[in-house]
Amino acid sequence: MRDGGALLKVEGLQAWYGESHVLHGMTFHIQPGEVVTLLGRNGVGKTTTMRSIMGITAKRDGSVAFDGVETIKLGSNKIARLGLGYCPEERGIFSSLNVRENLMLPPVVLPGGLSVDEVYGLFPRLQERAGSQGTKLSGGEQQMLAIARILRTGAKLLLLDEPTEGLAPVIVQHIGDIIRQLKQRGFTILLVEQNFHFAATVADRHYVVEHGRVVDMIPNADLSANMEKLKTYLGV
Repeated sequence: MRDGGALLKVEGLQAWYGESHVLHGMTFHIQPGEVVTLLGRNGVGKTTTMRSIMGITAKRDGSVAFDGVETIKLGSNKIARLGLGYCPEERGIFSSLNVRENLMLPPVVLPGGLSVDEVYGLFPRLQERAGSQGTKLSGGEQQMLAIARILRTGAKLLLLDEPTEGLAPVIVQHIGDIIRQLKQRGFTILLVEQNFHFAATVADRHYVVEHGRVVDMIPNADLSANMEKLKTYLGV
């Protein structure tokens, strides 16, 4: 695969939390319109990679280039305004705000974001619950809202951290449908996912992470042939 036209190029990324050195040279590329997953056991640095891409780790080094712009020295607010949208594992729903207020909270940073009507078209349940407080939403509704919220901003690259964690199978299926629709709309998506069976239904490629670095890349078409190796990586 040619990397020259990559939307995101991560090269030799190092990251620390205080004295704890978590990332040890993460290197991977994502082409425009791809859905790419980071797979690996808990604690190998997948979430730290996402946080480092967004500039919200305590210290980082190396290179993170987005759409040709080097971001390693930029603050998180400037990185977000380049067109990156981050949906953290903890979702970050404001309990004191209702669904619509949560949805409207992030600023629009670039043209091309989805309108509220388009968001509700993807997530009809959110329209039904538009007046409900954040505290009254189910886990699945919170996850839908967390994803929906960044679609308005005009972000071109979506970073989704464990979007199916703890959700009922029917909601997991719905999240998969949404990711496939977003890909069809031209969004580029980086996905951290423990459930590689789910990842296989949405992703083009999978990067396997161990000890804060990429140790393998498996095209989705080759996943079945590499299943035993992948299970060894993931300890399942």
